[in-house]
Amino acid sequence: MMLFLSNFKSTVLLWFLVLATCGNETKEQAITTSPTDKPQIEQEAKKIVVAANRTEAYVPLLKGKKIAVVTNQTSVIFNSGGHTHLVDSLLSLDVDIKHVFAPEHGFRGNFDAGEHVNNSKDIKTGLDLISLHGKNRKPSQEQLEGLDLVLFDIQDVGVRFYTYISTMQLVMEACAEKGIPVIVLDRPNPNGHYVDGPTMEAANTSFLGMTEIPLVYGMTIGEYANMINEENWLEGDKKADLTVIPLENWTHESFYSLPIRPSPNLPNDISITLYPSLGMFEGTNINAGRGTEFQFQRYGASFLDAKVYDFNYTPEPNFGSKYPKEEGKLCYGKDLSKTKRMNEVTMDYIIDAYTNSVDKSKFFLTSGFTKHAGNDRLQKQIEDGATNAEIKSTWHKNIEKFKKIRAKYLLY
Repeated sequence: MMLFLSNFKSTVLLWFLVLATCGNETKEQAITTSPTDKPQIEQEAKKIVVAANRTEAYVPLLKGKKIAVVTNQTSVIFNSGGHTHLVDSLLSLDVDIKHVFAPEHGFRGNFDAGEHVNNSKDIKTGLDLISLHGKNRKPSQEQLEGLDLVLFDIQDVGVRFYTYISTMQLVMEACAEKGIPVIVLDRPNPNGHYVDGPTMEAANTSFLGMTEIPLVYGMTIGEYANMINEENWLEGDKKADLTVIPLENWTHESFYSLPIRPSPNLPNDISITLYPSLGMFEGTNINAGRGTEFQFQRYGASFLDAKVYDFNYTPEPNFGSKYPKEEGKLCYGKDLSKTKRMNEVTMDYIIDAYTNSVDKSKFFLTSGFTKHAGNDRLQKQIEDGATNAEIKSTWHKNIEKFKKIRAKYLLY
């Protein structure tokens, strides 16, 4: 009876705090939406409950434990005043957080893609911040020493080379080796309504894709955690002591607009829906909007044929992109900022850019492109003039094979 009252008081206190406290969202972190999307977004927002908000399901599991939290700026509890960060809320409940593990882009989400992030101390909370995108990407056994549990809560976008799922896999692996339980708080996948793209091949695995899954895998981060665990994808065939706290009122067809940008260069719903396709430009010398306010909503380069395109722009250093490709150069290309929600990966954009490149020798960064594509065939297909339909037809067999495995782990 006393334990029940203690847990009840803790839950009541947490909800009092989140209702009374306004979130600390910054202008740079806010995600933008178009006015036409707003009614649908508001309708969905009333229904969907992220796992972090389901405090009654996980706060009792943290009490009396020494924990670490794997988190960034997206790890929030939503309330009538906006949101509060999960770490702030747990500290207010006297949950014993020993330190925070931060992924790519850092704890506050303000580092460039791929930028080395050092260990530091959080000014607001005084907690030690241990970077998982610096000296090590997998927590060391020393960094896990003395912990009873690791809590993971990061918003994903459902694209294989978006590195948060690799961070989660390495965290699970380290915890399995140490015998430390892991709790994953689930969040919606804004690209969770379809499966598409080239499948990663074992020979090309890296931090940009650690497992043999399609580019867009159609799973929440919690569903994917279960798949990693049960398919024995952790090193040494180990299994983590894993608990996934599920969402409420979300399905794979639900539209969900992210209220906080998940990383500096995904500022809105349009960039997120285009990211699976335009993200392939990361393995080329083409600029995909970094260094502008329309990241992953356009593409261009100074070496694309100016006579073909009536759209141009000049990338300059800005928030989240200190050194954008084609910096200071007039880039010719396409504006995609009016794109509607997509249901597939398309190679049309990269085929268009390659076809209209006046110097094709400048186009591919072969090693980087192969890591993003997951195979070395895609570059050759593009160079040989294959159409989007011809390329996509070579993906079907592996996609169907993956879907059969995926079906076992769907929660929604």
